[in-house]
Amino acid sequence: MTDLATIKTAARKAAFAARKFAFDASRGAQSSYLSEVLAGYRGVPIAGYAPMRTEINPLPAMAESTAYGPVGMPVIKAAATPLDFREWTPDCSMIAGAFGAQIPETGVWIEPEILIVPLVAFDRKGGRLGYGGGFYDRTLERLRARRATMAIGFAFSAQEQDNLPLELTDQPLDLIVTEAGIITPS
Repeated sequence: MTDLATIKTAARKAAFAARKFAFDASRGAQSSYLSEVLAGYRGVPIAGYAPMRTEINPLPAMAESTAYGPVGMPVIKAAATPLDFREWTPDCSMIAGAFGAQIPETGVWIEPEILIVPLVAFDRKGGRLGYGGGFYDRTLERLRARRATMAIGFAFSAQEQDNLPLELTDQPLDLIVTEAGIITPS
């Protein structure tokens, strides 16, 4: 294991513990600030995710957005490839996808211009530490090569860390939204 890989593993371990603590302590409206941000982009295709384990829940904000434009969920088609996005609505039939993530069973494929990104840790510079599979980094790289694409990191405020171990392939976040507020990376 390389030194950077060791450092990332340690950072993930600490971040998972912080996220679990925040998840266990969370009450009520976790996505109100996310709803506020998305209200400024009505009609723009967005994609979010179905929360797993201790991830913060974006579904209420995503449900609100379906009234104004298409909303998608990520679908992993193969390892080491970018994600694709199938249209989602709050009442659509869901099935288990790769890694146990819930995905829409059917629906049209969309290409989001705003991507709500789950994460393990973030920093105030827009750095994001994910699970290590590179799916979101490859996806953002592909989407941004086609058009401007906003990446919104969505996390508990307890997931903030200083000095994340980042690589050149790690795609930056344009905005970070937590249950406590909105952070514009500096």
